[in-house]
Amino acid sequence: MDQITMAARLMIVSDLDHTMVDHHDPENMSLLRFNALWESNYRHDSLLVFSTGRSPILYKQLRKEKPMLTPDITIMSVGTEITYGNSMLPDDGWVEILSQKWDRNIVTEETNKFPELTLQAETEQRPHKVSFYVDKTKAQVVMKELSDCLAKRGLDVKIIYSGGMDLDILPQGAGKGQALAYLLKKFKTEGIPPVNTLVCGDSGNDAELFSIPDVYGVMVSNAQEELLQWHAENAKGNPNIIHAKERCAAGIIEAIGHFNLGSNSSPRDVANFVECKLDHVNPGFEVVKFYVFYERWRRGEADNCELYLASMEASCDPSAIVVFPSAVEKTLLECIHTLKGCYGDQKGKQFRVWVDRVLSTPIGSSTWLVKFDKWELCGDERCCCVTTAKINAKGSGALDGYAWANMQQKWLEGYEKKDDSTWLF
Repeated sequence: MDQITMAARLMIVSDLDHTMVDHHDPENMSLLRFNALWESNYRHDSLLVFSTGRSPILYKQLRKEKPMLTPDITIMSVGTEITYGNSMLPDDGWVEILSQKWDRNIVTEETNKFPELTLQAETEQRPHKVSFYVDKTKAQVVMKELSDCLAKRGLDVKIIYSGGMDLDILPQGAGKGQALAYLLKKFKTEGIPPVNTLVCGDSGNDAELFSIPDVYGVMVSNAQEELLQWHAENAKGNPNIIHAKERCAAGIIEAIGHFNLGSNSSPRDVANFVECKLDHVNPGFEVVKFYVFYERWRRGEADNCELYLASMEASCDPSAIVVFPSAVEKTLLECIHTLKGCYGDQKGKQFRVWVDRVLSTPIGSSTWLVKFDKWELCGDERCCCVTTAKINAKGSGALDGYAWANMQQKWLEGYEKKDDSTWLF
């Protein structure tokens, strides 16, 4: 929280499974489109919040399976855990609030009396969350009887049913909505409330997010009936909540445009990089654009990209150096020449490239130091380099474009490439 020092231009609060992450999209294209949009246009002045029912263990597992960005804030276990940054530092104040009128032992004791409940995996049992599976036809009756039992024992709890099978028991003050309200209150106290907030979800445990005042909301096109029913009964006349036409992350991009919250044009939607003209260009956009091009080039999908490569070659500093993770140094011109010979070398393969945590810092009137994580997926192998690049503005302003100067990379621990002879940029 201490790292968040200014009001976010846009704060996106999104569920993960079937909202940000489409498990029916084997190429992860909607997620990759969102990633490129966020890192190029929003990372530098906005906040990304993941709000998931997953426990920390299953959340980290999903991050290893899907090309997900690093959020600024993570809300997990159906709003019972809040952490900050890449290191996932916990919010101790939230823990104190949730501990009021909560006794996990009593919850366990009472739920043992309900044979209809099947305990979920141990990974999903958390200090302030007890999770079960229950048949859809029995859910409402069980929830009513269980709520009465726990109230008689002096507990103030919340029971949430979602996904047509998941039943979570939480402290009354917990939940995705309350966790978001807590964060917004903290930001307001600090004098840095977000300018706009967009909440995104697909299931029953996301309904609370849409109840928070003064937020925009999008139910993705594949939203479950339980959320659509909640909307029909509680928020049908609210113009700030829409049911998107697009699935998952594509629906989030759609909502950004629908509510005019900022650019919703992802660099992955750009066909011709040479003729690409934007009102607001920044070094982060240059980084994202280059690696989208790099992926297309190696997949053999680059249309008219020879011109882009030629433009990059013509504008690069002849003395510019690339330091590889192996500590080998090559000139940038040598690397561009090598890249020319790699067109289509990953064609037909599962090859994807994305960047995360793009941070641009001005170090001169027309020079920036850009730090980012460059991820590369090739088949089953996923590699990552922590990268620092120096980028110069070509002309008097950013709209004239950028020229890459020096670049230095080092492997992210645990994500080294087995054979780095094919590692470029």
